[in-house]
Amino acid sequence: MLIRFIYSILGSSIVLMISGCTTSSQYPITASYGSQPILPKPQSSLIPTVNIAPAKGWPKGRMPTPAQGLKVQPFAQGLDHPRWLYVLPNGDVLVAETDAPPKPEDTKGIRGRIMKMVMQRAGASFPSANRIRLLRDTNGDGIADKNSIFLENLNSPFGMALVGNTLYVANTDALMRYPYQEGATKITAQGSKVLDLPAGRLNHHWTKNVIANPAGTKLYITVGSNSNAAENGLDQETGRAQIMEFDIVSGKARPFATGLRNPNGMGWQPQGGQLWTVVNERDELGSDLVPDYMTSVKDGAFYGWPYSYYGQHLDTRVKPQNPEMVARALKPDYALGNHTASLGLAFYATELMPQYRGGAFIGQHGSWNRKPHSGYKVIFVPFRSGQPAGEPQDVLTGFLSDKDQAYGRPVGVAIDFSGALLVADDVGDVIWRVSPIAQTTYESPMQVPKGSGIQ
Repeated sequence: MLIRFIYSILGSSIVLMISGCTTSSQYPITASYGSQPILPKPQSSLIPTVNIAPAKGWPKGRMPTPAQGLKVQPFAQGLDHPRWLYVLPNGDVLVAETDAPPKPEDTKGIRGRIMKMVMQRAGASFPSANRIRLLRDTNGDGIADKNSIFLENLNSPFGMALVGNTLYVANTDALMRYPYQEGATKITAQGSKVLDLPAGRLNHHWTKNVIANPAGTKLYITVGSNSNAAENGLDQETGRAQIMEFDIVSGKARPFATGLRNPNGMGWQPQGGQLWTVVNERDELGSDLVPDYMTSVKDGAFYGWPYSYYGQHLDTRVKPQNPEMVARALKPDYALGNHTASLGLAFYATELMPQYRGGAFIGQHGSWNRKPHSGYKVIFVPFRSGQPAGEPQDVLTGFLSDKDQAYGRPVGVAIDFSGALLVADDVGDVIWRVSPIAQTTYESPMQVPKGSGIQ
């Protein structure tokens, strides 16, 4: 116990020492947004930039700041590390209360121990609740008044997708399915495994998301890389850094798009109908590289990881090199800022907030590898004719204190039954609801009579 305590003190001192030796960005964060981000020369060093916003939680009476014309309120509070959201057709909101599984191989060595302390200081790497909670607003006041554990005894669950009467849940190691009945507040039936997913004792990027195509015939599953830039060896990356396609009828899976370091949020763009994703790019090339991004996902496409970034910009750290794959690498559609940790993605296709129709809300979890901090907010990217068109707009800010402590960190985003925006905050343990100031109440799906035609 004494040795462990000493190591803990030494480790904390190392983290604080490293944090004091960070190199600041030479460009404003706005330079790393849009279709043509600035990509300066990489900056490599023995000690990477470490700039942590320590997790604090929300002081009483404090909330994030919405954009002009909008208001924010807590939809549900007192949750256990809520990271991902899914809105069922009847208006119920599912929340994955989850965190990383044990992954002992990922915390070996000095670097691994330091990174574990970094994540703990930032509000992650605590024991996972391993469950999905159901939230229901029965009176339309924008606050969940029904709260129940919907599914439990899962394994670091993340993505959810309902197809017909089957609910699919992406655990860290497997895609599972469960029978679902509309209006149910709990599933007690034993789930069945549909597909094994890459995991194991290393399992660097543990989150797995899932989305169904509009026809309900196929599922798309995100699988992040097992490293930052293949430093653990390419043999550890089998089946990773990709979006998989799973055919529900045949039960067969295949790589749909590869070279995506850590894809998370996915959505179908309303105007063009294409699948889009947001991707966390690599670290440790300096505060001004590499931008996270959003991109349309093309069948069979390769997006560069690990050999190159943002198209065909070579990462010389990767051994062995592969010029043929670099030559194939597609440039992403839209940069989302260096080290913003963009995770959530929700396209807007309803009428409550018409100024956002057709565009995308993005939850940015926030940086650790950049000085000054980036992310820690929810942004909106406008679209025109199925493509990003214009500068990003801040929708929800104020997640950092004036002392650079994290009151909260936004992750998953979703659109509720009324058209309001929901934001999962895994440090604040709250789901925020963003809506127009003018909206006081709305007609809850619980109040809509069956056969009314309202869906």
